[in-house]
Amino acid sequence: MMREAPDRSTGSAGAEVNVPGAPPIPGLRFRRLAGTSDAASIAQLRRACALADGSTEIPTTEDIASSIQHPVFTDPHRDSVLAEVDGALVAIQWTTARVIEGVLVGGLRGYVHPDWRRRGLGAALLAHGEQHARSTVPAEARALPGAWQVEASANETGAVALFRRCGYVPFRFAYDMTRDLSEPIPALPLPPGIELRPARPQHYRAIWEAEREAFSGNWGYTPWPEENYQRFLAYPHYDPALWRIAWEGDQVVGMVLSFVNAEENAAFGRLRGYTEDIAVRRPWRRMGVASALLADSLRALRDRGLSQAALGVDAENPRALALYEGLGFKTASQWITFRRPWPDGPGTDDSGAGNRSRS
Repeated sequence: MMREAPDRSTGSAGAEVNVPGAPPIPGLRFRRLAGTSDAASIAQLRRACALADGSTEIPTTEDIASSIQHPVFTDPHRDSVLAEVDGALVAIQWTTARVIEGVLVGGLRGYVHPDWRRRGLGAALLAHGEQHARSTVPAEARALPGAWQVEASANETGAVALFRRCGYVPFRFAYDMTRDLSEPIPALPLPPGIELRPARPQHYRAIWEAEREAFSGNWGYTPWPEENYQRFLAYPHYDPALWRIAWEGDQVVGMVLSFVNAEENAAFGRLRGYTEDIAVRRPWRRMGVASALLADSLRALRDRGLSQAALGVDAENPRALALYEGLGFKTASQWITFRRPWPDGPGTDDSGAGNRSRS
């Protein structure tokens, strides 16, 4: 299913970056992303952070490379900053920009290696990211109110404390939910006239278009550009044999696009599969399609030899929460989205003044 795409390298790839307020650590250097050649070291950094913070997910080198090759709402070579000490990656920070419900949101994400925390690296990178996000605002969006947005697992206590200290306040919550696959899974039929069909390559575009339509009414939705489809095609963990796609005639009705991250399972010593991309188009909602697809997806993961299923859900979507709890999912952890309004209109200064990020 997957296909490769060339790096979108620019002339500034790997160039040195000035981060005002950075701590005086010998050998510390900040630079732009060089390309997919950085993917392995970024994955190693993310793995160290996940294991230290009790995170439930670890992106692989292939995940990182795919996001670099198929960026959405960002230019990774312009909008990423890597911090190295004597050539070893110790932190990373990147920004995105999109409009969410009339607000121009500068998204900020960052990670600092556990061995290099509590030295000011996270705060300096966050502040640099705030200024950089403002500097990349397109002209047509500069009349909109702006806000910076960050997120963290509730387990990432250092990041949560940093965000609060820097004036960010909780804005939205989400849950990671898990289900024990040894527990009974109900047999739930699809409505009459709706059937399951295997996912074939000629169906991928229709599946993605149906998912885009289904999610268009959700909180936080920004119209998906073509880059989303290219990332969909390149996602390294998708296994169409696990997908459950419901059709009525020539129309995709709904889906669950399950997958397994084998490398992540090895790191945590578990057998988990994800039941994600759960979507039903509006004309077919409240007919039992989602519950039937999800139940069948759970059986498919169990039959693969997996012992646990997992998914993520917006805590303010009570219908989805009721569906998942009704099928045996339980809340395992909480994610917090924080926001901080821009003090004035979008700026164009990338000086890094007024710094803050995840530590």
